[in-house]
Amino acid sequence: MRRLLLLLLCAVGACRAAALPEAQLFPTGTQFTARYLRVEGTRIRYIDAGRGAPVVFLHGLGASMYAWRNNLGAVAAAGFRVIAFDNRGFGLSDKPPAPYDNAAYARLAIAFMDSLGLPDAVLVGHSMGGAIAAEVAIEHPQRVRGLVLVGSAGLGTREPLLFRLVRWPVLGPAVLAFRGRGLTARLLKSTYFDPRKVTEADVDQYYAPVALPDYGRALRGALRQFRFDDLGGRLDRIAAPTLVLWGEEDRWAPLGLGRALAGGITRSAFLSVPHAGHSVQEEAPDEVNHLFIAFLRDGLPRIPADLALAR
Repeated sequence: MRRLLLLLLCAVGACRAAALPEAQLFPTGTQFTARYLRVEGTRIRYIDAGRGAPVVFLHGLGASMYAWRNNLGAVAAAGFRVIAFDNRGFGLSDKPPAPYDNAAYARLAIAFMDSLGLPDAVLVGHSMGGAIAAEVAIEHPQRVRGLVLVGSAGLGTREPLLFRLVRWPVLGPAVLAFRGRGLTARLLKSTYFDPRKVTEADVDQYYAPVALPDYGRALRGALRQFRFDDLGGRLDRIAAPTLVLWGEEDRWAPLGLGRALAGGITRSAFLSVPHAGHSVQEEAPDEVNHLFIAFLRDGLPRIPADLALAR
């Protein structure tokens, strides 16, 4: 076991490369501007742009709002207000010791919407962000006008061995202490069907938060506290119109999980994108944007303006 650990640390940690400074991180160089807001004691970095019905984007585990870089502009140009943020523990938002459980993330999402004066919104969640969006839809139905679940967690996922090791009391912190750019690249590429589409610039953007001192503690907190299978038996409580969107070559959350997710939600549609993996919105943005916008334009007008009265 000791030899295995040594080999693992050498392989994944070989090296802590220099990380990009904040001035070079997304959304620098785009039409968007990053802002900060304190929500429930957590300093949150976010983007808020465009006019129209609000659409809030929630990224997945270990990601940041950079995961939506290829989608925000298209949705805004289609006539919607787009809002994306680095969730607690990730990106450049605060990384406290706790809490990282499902209910805490749902409360944070609602508090974030309250801070922006949003009575309701369409929630778009990828992977772990999908499970959070679904939790909000279950516990606060009047706040969710529509739901888009992209390669969503909630019924389980296929975790890499590394994530299981991170949960261990002694081994976890040791492994995370050696996290490096090479590991970030390997994990990111595993979420694509075609890893050649991952650029060095993409790796740089993903690696910058990973190199921050408190990132390891936050990731370990999320992996130990968040339940990635917590939607089982509760999907029928989601009342919002829902689009379930999946990459057909998803190795982290197989296609069958997406079909099962959609099958449990009363008002849902399931669509899949060929030749795309878990990060389908990054790997096949043109097709995903087309599906996003079609859902927003065709679905939203059919939803009553006052959801509280409607229910």
